[in-house]
Amino acid sequence: MRLLKRTLGPLAILVLLLALVGCGKRVTRQEVGTVTDLSGKWNDTDSQQVAQAMIDDSLTAFWVNEFRTAHGGKRPTVIAYGVVNRTAEHINTKTFMNDLERAFVRSGRVAVVASKEQRETIRGERADQQSGFVANPAAIGKELGADFVLTGELLSIQDRVEDVEVMFYQANLELIEVETNQKVWIGEKKIKKLIERSKTRY
Repeated sequence: MRLLKRTLGPLAILVLLLALVGCGKRVTRQEVGTVTDLSGKWNDTDSQQVAQAMIDDSLTAFWVNEFRTAHGGKRPTVIAYGVVNRTAEHINTKTFMNDLERAFVRSGRVAVVASKEQRETIRGERADQQSGFVANPAAIGKELGADFVLTGELLSIQDRVEDVEVMFYQANLELIEVETNQKVWIGEKKIKKLIERSKTRY
């Protein structure tokens, strides 16, 4: 009996250690462009794909060429004012706005100006440069004003029956001319996801 107890003691410890090791977390690095859809909710892939598709659509509209024709070939300047999250999820719309700005800049057809918060920071730096301590201070009065404002909203609808769920997202964007308040482009992009959860069996 004593021999059995002495044998079971170390064996029990070994089994416990193996169980703890088996419960460890494993992390695998992936390329940023890899599609990883774990929950079916809005994610980085949705943000990038929707932003690119909507900006591509906006650049095919008449407003770009019309503006350049009226202003001697000058590129239109856009400021992104923000996207309102009207879904039931916590979505970082700042990431989506960054994706929109990036798509505009990479197109080469539109200039994007800094946000209000960024402008205040830059103006502070510009003011500091006028102190006389900087050899090449930035000139005052050279800022570009926005010709157009980009704004929008994110919506979602959720439907579920037992272990099957459908997530529907819709992004609505509008481009508004600052001088006239005219909406020169209205775009929408929809995403629909089917999520099937396996039933737990005992």
